[in-house]
Amino acid sequence: MTPLASSRQWHLANRPTGEPTSSDVRFVTVDLVPLAENEVRVQNLFISVDPYMRGRMNDVKSYVPPFALDQVMDADAVGRVIESRSPDLAVGQLVQHFQGWRDVAQGDASRFTAREEVPGVTPSVYLSALGLTALTAWVGLLVIAEMKPGDTVFVSGAAGAVGSAVGQIARLRGAARVIGSAGTDEKVALLTSRYGFDAAFNYKNGTVSRMLREAAPDGIDVYFDNVGGDHLEAAIFAFNDGGRAAICGAISAYNSERAEPGPRNLAMLISKGLTLKGFTIPSYQQYAPEFFREITPLVTSGAFVFDETVIDGVENAFDAWQRLMHGGNIGKMLVRVTEDRSAAHTERAGSPARS
Repeated sequence: MTPLASSRQWHLANRPTGEPTSSDVRFVTVDLVPLAENEVRVQNLFISVDPYMRGRMNDVKSYVPPFALDQVMDADAVGRVIESRSPDLAVGQLVQHFQGWRDVAQGDASRFTAREEVPGVTPSVYLSALGLTALTAWVGLLVIAEMKPGDTVFVSGAAGAVGSAVGQIARLRGAARVIGSAGTDEKVALLTSRYGFDAAFNYKNGTVSRMLREAAPDGIDVYFDNVGGDHLEAAIFAFNDGGRAAICGAISAYNSERAEPGPRNLAMLISKGLTLKGFTIPSYQQYAPEFFREITPLVTSGAFVFDETVIDGVENAFDAWQRLMHGGNIGKMLVRVTEDRSAAHTERAGSPARS
C-alpha cells in the first residue's frame, strides 16, 4: 500500500499567559488526504515567523482571527507545487500562501499565488524585501505617515525586517535625515553602514528621549513605530509641529500580562497638531502592485538591501519565533524548511544573512 502523504505542523495547545513557552505549542505529524479536483500540494521552502503571531494566540477579536486550539498555526510561506490537480498551477511553480508553520501544505489552488522567479535572489525574498513586511514599511511610511522629501524620519525597531525597509525607502524617497533605534551595538552599526540611516542609537544605553534629541536636534517630522512604550513617548517629545506617526507595532508590550500605561505626554498631540495613525496591512493590499513596481527593480539591482536570519528545520519554528521576540534577528526572521533544488533558482552569493 502506498503510504499517505503527511505534513509536520505546529499546533497551538494552550492560550498562553505572558510569554509563551514550549508547553503552549505542540509539534505533530498529520496525514494528508488525496488531492481533490483543482487542489495542489506544496512543499514549503521558507516559512515566516512574526511578532503579530503573539496576539493570535489570545482568544480576542482582532484584525486577523485567533489561532484555534489544537489546529495548525498558519503564517506566510513560499514553496513549490509538488502535486497538482489544477490547470492553473503546474508542478514546480513557485507559490506564496498562508499555510506556514508546516512542511507540506495543500488546498484549493485559489489559496496559492504564483510568483515569478527573481533573478539571482532566493525565493525567500517574497517573505522579506518583496513580502508583507516590506509592503508594511512602504504603506506605513508613504500612505499612513505621508512622508515627504526633506522630512526627518525616526524608526524604532529599525534593524528588523520592517524597520530596515522603512529606513531605506525613506532615504530613496528623499528624507533629509533618517534615524533608527535598535537593541544591540551590532545592529546600530548595521543601520548606518548597510541600511543607509544617518544616525542610530542603542536604546539600552540610556534614555530614549535624550538619545533621540541628540540624534535629531532639529526635531522629527515622521515616526514609524514598531515598539511603542518609551519610544512613542520620546517621539512625541521630539516631533515638530504637524508631525505624523505610523503606529505599526508595540513589541515592547506583546507579552505583558497587564495593560501598559500610555505615553504621559499625549497632550502634545494638541499643541503640536500631531497625527498618530495605526494601521494593519490587510486593509491596504491595493497598494501592493505599486509597491512591487517600485521595489522589485531596486532589489534585483542591489540598491535595496535586505538581510534574513534563517533557522533551518520546521521543527525549530517555535524556537525561531522566541528568538525573534527577544531581538535575536537581523532583518527578517525565517525558517528554511528544505533546500530549493529547482533549476530555476540560483541565489545571489552573499545576499541574505544566514544564521
